[in-house]
Amino acid sequence: MANSGAEKLKLYSYWRSSCAHRVRIALALKGLEYEYIPVNLIKGDQFDPVYRFDLQDFKKINPMGTVPSLVDGDVVINDSFAIIMYLDEKYPEPPLLPRDLHKRAVNFQAMSIVLSGIQPHQNLAVIRYIEEKINAEEKTAWVNNAITKGFTALEKLLVNCAGKHATGDEIYLADLFLAPQIHGAINRFQINMEPYPTLAKCYESYNELPAFQNALPEKQPDAPSTI
Repeated sequence: MANSGAEKLKLYSYWRSSCAHRVRIALALKGLEYEYIPVNLIKGDQFDPVYRFDLQDFKKINPMGTVPSLVDGDVVINDSFAIIMYLDEKYPEPPLLPRDLHKRAVNFQAMSIVLSGIQPHQNLAVIRYIEEKINAEEKTAWVNNAITKGFTALEKLLVNCAGKHATGDEIYLADLFLAPQIHGAINRFQINMEPYPTLAKCYESYNELPAFQNALPEKQPDAPSTI
């Protein structure tokens, strides 16, 4: 393990969070051991964990009350992209960004589409608000529109540079953002991947990689026994 002998990392996570999912992939790729601390966003652990002594200080760790949060000794990081970049700098093997400048830029673009163009629109707080203020049908339409728009952009971005994975035959940053987003789109929101053959091919490749498989939501300790 890359952090053998050091204080074990702590990851505050929720099994179904795509943001936490991408960090779990990064940790697995880097071969890093960590303590998994579940934060049940549905029950409101992030706000008032009265029955969880291990979460009493969570709002001090992350004032936004979101996941993931990574604690590395005295270092606390609360954003998935920042966490992944921190891990890549501290544990540079395997690298999560290619040396080629164009491929690097494509990775950042793919990351940005997921991070700002898709995921926030399917965030639990957002879809709950839409369902409460309007109705469930509008919530579904909202999420489907965001994912469809984002996947269309990703397909066009990656179609000419994808190899076995998003930007070639090596795993890079884009793959860490694509895998959880596609998994959620298929399993939570029943999105048809037929219009996105490049994305579908990438997703199939992730199913062959232990680091990706072990990070799946359904394999996390806080996942329900039946999903």
